[in-house]
Amino acid sequence: MSTVLGSLRRLALAPSLAEVSFARRGFPKPESAVTRWLEAVPQSVVCGFEWGVDVRDQWELERRLELVDVGLRGFAYEGATMACTVLDAMRGGRGSRTRELLLGPGRPHLFLAYIGIGFAMARLPRRLWRTVLPDLPGVPYHPTMSWLAVDGYGFDRAYFDTDRVVRAQERLRPYPWQGAAGYFPHAVDQGIGRALWFIHGARVADVSAAVRAFAADRRPDLWSGVGLAATFAGGGDGAALAALGEAAGEHRGELAQGAVFAAKARTFSGYVPAHSEQATRLLTGMPVAVAAELADDVAVDLRAPRGVPAYEEWRRRIRQRCLTTHPS
Repeated sequence: MSTVLGSLRRLALAPSLAEVSFARRGFPKPESAVTRWLEAVPQSVVCGFEWGVDVRDQWELERRLELVDVGLRGFAYEGATMACTVLDAMRGGRGSRTRELLLGPGRPHLFLAYIGIGFAMARLPRRLWRTVLPDLPGVPYHPTMSWLAVDGYGFDRAYFDTDRVVRAQERLRPYPWQGAAGYFPHAVDQGIGRALWFIHGARVADVSAAVRAFAADRRPDLWSGVGLAATFAGGGDGAALAALGEAAGEHRGELAQGAVFAAKARTFSGYVPAHSEQATRLLTGMPVAVAAELADDVAVDLRAPRGVPAYEEWRRRIRQRCLTTHPS
């Protein structure tokens, strides 16, 4: 078994841009403008990670990140958050880099930043996971949305260990994140669903077939992840998105819920690309602004049954509202 020090030492070296390419990962082809765009997402994460590890101070990190094209900037912040989480862990959890970043320039990218924490978790010994979530007083959606860190962990494992997690559909060992070990596999599957959108290059027939290959009890969470990825990252045109809604079938509500989360994350960041607006309208029947408002409306007084995190109650309410306002 590797030592903690050895594991952290490996973390100091970011993967190359080629390492996260579809060709290197063995994802199905053909190459297209869509796959090149989807590859740019993890490559932006890698750049953010490298800068987060290398820079002297937050000012320099912020300046580098702000030079990234606005369409990819949030993903670079995702990588920077991953780096800060790793560096804090190397200091025994006593560091404050992640907290400083998310209370400062990273705040608009909070939703992606949680995912970056999950990427770090995928490489850290589990004994250190209890130290990775910073205290963020006054930040909206914290810690409710911190389940996106588990989503990020699931995405990472599906992307980098595809044979085991996607093709063999191995269920990853639970962990009591926020005290709810029973919910951990659900959040992991939401991340795996997001990864399926990338792994299959946003090709709806292949994404749908990949979801159907999983056990029936896992498909709702997988479809939620697909909806989030299709809306936030993009890659599908109008016809593909319409087909995606049809393919989701009985899980159309989960698909829409993922799209609403993406809409909320986009509006919170202050940048809504055309593809997110189009996907939100086609998957939820609402414009982004209305979908984001819906997310806030149903988040009031979140009280979940015992053993169920408030995050899942939020998702449930969004799902129900989407089915009520746009049932087909």
